[in-house]
Amino acid sequence: MTAQLKSHTVGKTLVLTLSDPQNYNALGPGIFGAGVEALNAADANTEISSIVITGDGDHFCAGGNLNRLNANREQSHSAQAQSLEELHNWMDSIRSFPKPVIAAVEGAAAGAGFSLCLMCDFIVASETSFFSTSYSNVGLSPDAGASWHLTRLLPRTVATRWLMLGERIKAEELTPYGLLHSLVPPGSALTHALALAESLNARAANVNASIKELINASYGQGLSEHMKLESEHFVRNLHHPNAGIGIESFLKKETPQFKND
Repeated sequence: MTAQLKSHTVGKTLVLTLSDPQNYNALGPGIFGAGVEALNAADANTEISSIVITGDGDHFCAGGNLNRLNANREQSHSAQAQSLEELHNWMDSIRSFPKPVIAAVEGAAAGAGFSLCLMCDFIVASETSFFSTSYSNVGLSPDAGASWHLTRLLPRTVATRWLMLGERIKAEELTPYGLLHSLVPPGSALTHALALAESLNARAANVNASIKELINASYGQGLSEHMKLESEHFVRNLHHPNAGIGIESFLKKETPQFKND
């Protein structure tokens, strides 16, 4: 069975499901292009305010399909480089997507599956889920941003341990480092992720987009430069209709009903 990216909507949330349960939802080239296409369509659709990414069956994603990778060893270097470029384009599209993206994790999130989680804005994980970089276990180095994220989110010694040893990391071990939004009972990750999405959907979409852009920009800017960007966003959002709705609702002690169309 070829890996697929299934989609359906729940309210204003688009749910993208990695589907190849026989192979623990391992990723393949068809997923990468479909992922970029789905995000582009969701970006243009004002009826979609957030994305949840989950896995079909008992697991989130086992990373790359090792049979496919082994076959690529018989091809030119450029064949695998092209596949990685497509994977990384999908990862970039998730990070730059202006609406919140949530990973709902059951079971294994390994290799590029772990990288995919780290690319999302929030991770909701089952108490029985586990994570692993796993690359070194099969003689490979990281891809899809794993080494970039982990060296920024963890102490160097912990990032080195996780990346070099490729050991299984229980979901609860991610909690002290702030990597998880929530740790939930087994089988309920998607339900809790959708509840989080609903909460995010109720907020001003223009503000969610500004916050995500500011967070992304902060990695490559000094403080003074970044505050200039903050100023641009603040002024733009102050003059957006949602600021009027939000301020008036706060003063009246009412729940704001933002307009995101």
